[in-house]
Amino acid sequence: MAKTLRGKVISTSMQNTAVVEVTRRTPHPVYKKLLTKSKKYKVDTRNVNVNVGDEVVIVETRPISKEKHFAVAQVIKKQGKEK
Repeated sequence: MAKTLRGKVISTSMQNTAVVEVTRRTPHPVYKKLLTKSKKYKVDTRNVNVNVGDEVVIVETRPISKEKHFAVAQVIKKQGKEK
């Protein structure tokens, strides 16, 4: 089963590639305070037009390049307006 994640596009300066930041909220192991952790993924965008600020769903794929292992599955929210 392929991994799916939801994140925000933070860069589109590369050809056919965007950088998506996925944010998770996890409790601290001892103090139980909710901490915000984020990770950046390089994502393939060959058939999808995305802009900085868009909220997207990404899905795990075969390795496309050295650091690209995800592709955009769908755009949930365009920047500034609802889809």
